Amino acid sequence: MEPDGLIDTFGRRITSLRISITSQCNLNCFYCHNEGQNGHESQMSSGHIVNIIKTASKLGVTKVKFSGGEPLMRQDFEDILVAIPKFRNVSATTNGVTLSKRAISLKSAGLDRVNVSLDTLKPQTYASICRCNEDIHPMVLDGIQSAVNAGLTPVKLNMVMLKGINENELDDMISFVRLFDGDVILQIIEPMDFGNYGGSVDMDAIEMDLCSRASEVVERKMHRRKKYLVDGAEVEVVRPIDNSRFCANCSRLRVTADGKLKPCLLVNDNLVDTGSAGIHELETLFYKAVNLREPFYKG
Repeated sequence: MEPDGLIDTFGRRITSLRISITSQCNLNCFYCHNEGQNGHESQMSSGHIVNIIKTASKLGVTKVKFSGGEPLMRQDFEDILVAIPKFRNVSATTNGVTLSKRAISLKSAGLDRVNVSLDTLKPQTYASICRCNEDIHPMVLDGIQSAVNAGLTPVKLNMVMLKGINENELDDMISFVRLFDGDVILQIIEPMDFGNYGGSVDMDAIEMDLCSRASEVVERKMHRRKKYLVDGAEVEVVRPIDNSRFCANCSRLRVTADGKLKPCLLVNDNLVDTGSAGIHELETLFYKAVNLREPFYKG
């Protein structure tokens, strides 16, 4: 390991790994960017996933987030969690559909917390967004409660703001979050691509409204995103679009479902394929990927 760990040519230190462990999903949300990948790729073996994460740990990564597709589609997810080193934070982003059945086992295996995608509290709207049956919605709500009960907290609810679809539900979602007495945080997310769903929501207006109602506003170091405390509910706003501060403070390296190191979510021509690389070869590939990183939005 080099003394300074993983630092790109723009001086950004890599401390976070986001790893997609499958491209499969049991929903079909119309806005999904599939972690910046097109189509469906074969998924890595559990052993290769563990080797990648062990290498990241050796090189100074302190946080790991599992994603997909839907990571709970893998029945060996708990086995992967047990096999990886200890980190400051191990989380997963999930649609929550099967979370109620596995929250306890995931916690026991070493998962610290979860992000759950929930764009609406209306079953019909949920079915339209996720292109599924309405009876899926209560399963997700059960998953959120099960995650809280299992201690996978704070649970972060990812609410992608969709113009003409859920932009009037913000107050309802804040009230829902408040029911969990701090164990659930709301993340309002600006979608990455507006091309397929009718234009962008006015995020400036949303933030102005939150600021006027908040008893406290905190700016997080990561990406300089703001958190608002509104009547006991914590609301965080994620705005990656045309945001040079977001890119300037990016500390994350991604891994695609088929084992490619991905320096930037929005770029696909600089991937580093780990292929069948053994654990002793992975370190060199990590440094190669980090040297390819540059801010997508430059100041």
